[in-house]
Amino acid sequence: MSRPLLITDCDEVLLHMVRHFGNWLGEAKDIDFAVANGDFANAMTRRDGGLRPTQAEMWAMLGEFFPAEMSRQTLVPHAREALGRLAEIADIVVLTNLQDECRQPRIEQLSAFGIDHRVDCNQGGKGGPVARLVAEHGDPVTVFVDDLAVHHASVAKAAPGVHRLHMIAEPALAATMPPAPAAHARIDDWADAEHWIAARFAAGVPADA
Repeated sequence: MSRPLLITDCDEVLLHMVRHFGNWLGEAKDIDFAVANGDFANAMTRRDGGLRPTQAEMWAMLGEFFPAEMSRQTLVPHAREALGRLAEIADIVVLTNLQDECRQPRIEQLSAFGIDHRVDCNQGGKGGPVARLVAEHGDPVTVFVDDLAVHHASVAKAAPGVHRLHMIAEPALAATMPPAPAAHARIDDWADAEHWIAARFAAGVPADA
């Protein structure tokens, strides 16, 4: 019988990213970063009063941050310990929305924090990749954890049997973001999230049962 499966995002779930990206923007680009609603481009203000960066410029700056500045990132409290205990009962895959060339740097980054699990990179919605991972693992009871509502909607459509947990580990961002409508629960701390996930595994039934 297949073990349960946990599919988790990385940035703002396992590792803090937003605060460190903002610090780097100030140092390297002379840009202030005040993200309040997940809209990175509109959160950027040039200190010289110049035009706000375009969407294309925002993506280019993210491309500079990953992987060159990933060493700035810090571990989300309780994440390592929770994954360690959950790994005793479930398989774990980190599904991260980065370009494929960032996969090995991400593996090494997580390993340095004591998190050693399969890492898959993805671009775009996560519904398709989640459905493929579930099928690959033998269609076990599966929990998906992510900070972005759009990915919960994608997974709800492509893999409705997956339990979906919305988590935003950055307090400044969590305070401004409502629960994802397509998620089954919103928990922003791993100490509590671990119990919720373990309970789904213990129950042994899919979300759409």
